[in-house]
Amino acid sequence: MAIKGRFAPSPTGRMHLGNIYTALLSWLSAKRKGGTWLLRIEDLDPQRSKPEFARLIEDDLAWLGLEWDEGGYDDRHYCQSCRGDIYEEYFRRLRAAGLTYGCRCRRADIMASQAPHQSDGRIVYAGTCRPGTKPPFSADEEYQGVATRLFVPDRVISFTDGVCGAQSINLTDYCGDFVLRRADGAWAYQLAVVVDDALMGVTEVLRGDDLLLSTAQQLYLYELLGFEAPAFIHVPLLRNEEGRRLSKRDRSMSMEELRRRYTPEEITGMAAYRAGLTAEPKAISAKELLEADGLNFPWDSVVI
Repeated sequence: MAIKGRFAPSPTGRMHLGNIYTALLSWLSAKRKGGTWLLRIEDLDPQRSKPEFARLIEDDLAWLGLEWDEGGYDDRHYCQSCRGDIYEEYFRRLRAAGLTYGCRCRRADIMASQAPHQSDGRIVYAGTCRPGTKPPFSADEEYQGVATRLFVPDRVISFTDGVCGAQSINLTDYCGDFVLRRADGAWAYQLAVVVDDALMGVTEVLRGDDLLLSTAQQLYLYELLGFEAPAFIHVPLLRNEEGRRLSKRDRSMSMEELRRRYTPEEITGMAAYRAGLTAEPKAISAKELLEADGLNFPWDSVVI
């Protein structure tokens, strides 16, 4: 089977070392297997996504030698903001199956109703607006001005992750019925990412382990829509000296600052060292890493 990996950043700011770390590992993993690598621009949020950030993402990747085989901002088929008609098609399939319903609950209302152990920012929806105990629900309901949720059963989704190993996640306990389209009409990440990865032929998804548990929601959608799921590889996030995950607010680790202080080889060397691919943070190009012998990728020995 031909391998296809992907990098799918959101153009809401300048990339940081953590983004580069994930992009490099995704690129290396696909390329070492003789596969291809695509770049998708996940600009679903119209308020925060900016074309200039998409251009900077491309410029930073090219400067580092992480060339993509397909996609990019100029190919609008790979920009989520231009794929609304496609998401609508698959949304209608779920609606026709009686699996969706309108929800008027606000985030604050849901958070206020949760037990203390659920107050970590993760929404576990209790089904307040669900029209019945189980589907099919009416496909004639109008969803104007309300969010649309997908029914999830009380069911465990199991999968094997390339780094984290065997996972079993109960959908009801983890998230409950989740949003497919927001009240303002914007498409939710879970639907868009599943449809995009499936239609673009992605066979391997390497990303940060903050998205590990949400894989269960995506596998449920893959099943409902009749798609074959890719292999999943969730790598540990890079953290700053205080132990917090890197973000676009960490100016010292932003690509704007890193490009002032380091060469491309020094940056890829830092990322490779943080990933445990090299014994020291020495300068090395992406191409040299690709061709190096003895690199130890922990997911190579995992059967997915």
